[in-house]
Amino acid sequence: MKPRPAAVASPPVPVVHHRENVMGTIVIIDVYAAADGGAGRPAGDLGRQLAEAVAVLHRADATFSTWRPDSPVSRLRRGEITSAQAPAEVAELLEHCAVARDLSGGWFNPWAMPGGLDPSGYVKGWAAQHALSAFSGGGICGVLVNAAGDIASTGGPADGMPFRVGIADPHTPLRLAAIVELTGTIATSGTYERGDHLIDPHSGRPAARAASASVTGPDLGLADALATAVAVAGEPGLDLIGTIEGYEALIIGPDGSRRWTSRFPIASDRTAPHRPWLPSRCY
Repeated sequence: MKPRPAAVASPPVPVVHHRENVMGTIVIIDVYAAADGGAGRPAGDLGRQLAEAVAVLHRADATFSTWRPDSPVSRLRRGEITSAQAPAEVAELLEHCAVARDLSGGWFNPWAMPGGLDPSGYVKGWAAQHALSAFSGGGICGVLVNAAGDIASTGGPADGMPFRVGIADPHTPLRLAAIVELTGTIATSGTYERGDHLIDPHSGRPAARAASASVTGPDLGLADALATAVAVAGEPGLDLIGTIEGYEALIIGPDGSRRWTSRFPIASDRTAPHRPWLPSRCY
């Protein structure tokens, strides 16, 4: 009798897979259930949490968009209102931006952008992080909120299995430069998708000294801002990340060279079939 081939477990699939057009991009929300399928968890509970997460994203867009003339940030840029007159979350986010500016040595600076205040480099990650917090309770083993390649996560696709995220090679975007074991968030910044949209706050002109920069850490808003800073600064920015507790970075240079901080979570086994990975791109 011929031996039967060993059964191969199917990769985990999300019980919720939602695409939302918001903030000028597509945000994808994936929710994974525990091994018992989330037994005893009312389906309506996940629906309510998803609706709350989507509402968070749209509130962020309505509040912080520099493309909407009626947004509080647009009105603040035109001098029609003061920070004290803006919604409370505007002051909260600008405080976070000031921290990111100081931590990055000024390579991230929303107050030095052409046209005036522009916190967009922090907002997308901040909004995705807040959307992630809408999900809680038994039956969920993992959640991903993917805001155009900037990813906030909790848990994994199955119990004891971390999410894996692939970082695109900026010189050959259909290939992967690295795969990361994700235990929190990752943000990637570069010019290979959108061209020269990154601004050097010191000169006010478009500049990127790295082909791409990826930053991991516990908070996606800060990781997003730091990835922008490192992409603009290049290797000096990478050295700054090494001083920020909980955050790690990888940069790919214009010549294809790669450098990373000592604890950047590159996966040790890129081929393990039981650990699915998700692509990450920068926009």
